[in-house]
Amino acid sequence: MRVAVLSGGVGGARFLRGLVDAVDPANVTAIVNVGDDLDVLGLNVSPDLDSVLYALAGLSDEERGWGRADETWNALASVEALGGEAWFRLGDRDLAVHLVRTQERRAGTPLSAVTARLTAALGVQTAIVPATDAPLRTWLDTPNGSFPFQQWFVARGHRDPVDRVRYEGAADARPAPGVLDALHEAELILIAPSNPFVSIGPILAVERIRSALERRRVPCVAVSPLIGGQAVKGPAAKMLQRLQGGTTPAHLAQCYPGLIDALVIDEADAADADALTAAGVRPIVTRTLMRDAASRKRLAEAALDAVAFA
Repeated sequence: MRVAVLSGGVGGARFLRGLVDAVDPANVTAIVNVGDDLDVLGLNVSPDLDSVLYALAGLSDEERGWGRADETWNALASVEALGGEAWFRLGDRDLAVHLVRTQERRAGTPLSAVTARLTAALGVQTAIVPATDAPLRTWLDTPNGSFPFQQWFVARGHRDPVDRVRYEGAADARPAPGVLDALHEAELILIAPSNPFVSIGPILAVERIRSALERRRVPCVAVSPLIGGQAVKGPAAKMLQRLQGGTTPAHLAQCYPGLIDALVIDEADAADADALTAAGVRPIVTRTLMRDAASRKRLAEAALDAVAFA
C-alpha cells in the first residue's frame, strides 16, 4: 500500500516510526512541516525534517523526545561561554546535519534535494520530503506580541496564549518536488498526530497541497494528538481551546474541513465519537498513546485499517 503522511513535531516522527513497522517503508512518503525552520549561528536548521530523519534512522533520543541519542553538548557550551546564541539547543552530533545542509543550501541545492541526500546517507528507505522548498515560516500573534515559531515555542516556552497563527511566505510557496506525486499516487493519506495549527497548518497553507487533499480520491485519515482532551506534550490543547473553542474530537476535525474522512481518537475520547459522526467524519477508536514500538505500530495499523472501510 502506498501511503502519504503529513507530519510535524515529535508526535509525527513517532507515528512514522510505527507506520514503517506496519507497511513497507519504501511505500511511505513523509511530507514534512518546514514552518519551524530557522537559522541558528549561521546554520540552516529544519527541526521537523530532522526529527523524522532521526526517528526513521533509529537515531532519535526516545527519552528526551527530540534530537539524537547519546548526544553531547560541548560545542554549545563553548558558544555560550563565548557569549553566543545558545537558547536553541544544538547537540554535537546534531550539528553535523546542520553543517552539511547549510553547505549544500549555500551551493544552491534545494532543501528537498539536500533532504534526499541526508535520507540516503543514513540508510532510510522512506521518502522524506519538505512541504515546500520555498521559505515558509510560522508566526504566532499573541497578547504579548508576534513571534516566529521557535522564539515562541522554545525561547518563551510557549507560555503566551495564541490569538492567531500566520504562515509567512505561504502565498508564494509551491509544493516541493515529489509532494503532489505522492499525494496523487497514494492509496491512503494520513495526517499524523501533530499539532493542527503549527505542525500541519503550515503544510496545508501551501495552496496546491490543500487542493490535492480536497480533490483526493482515496481516504484521508487524521490521528488525534489529544487524549481525553489533553495534549500528551506541547501546546496543542491550549491552542485548540483558544482558537477552536474546545478540545473534543469534533473541535479537532474542524481544523481539517473537507480534508479528512476519518479521525483516529483515543478510548478516553470515545464518548465524543457520535459528534464526529454527525459532522460527517468517521471515528476510529483505539489506544493512541505511543509508549513503545508495539504501541506505535498498533496506532499506525488502526489508521491503515481505514482503507478497509472506505
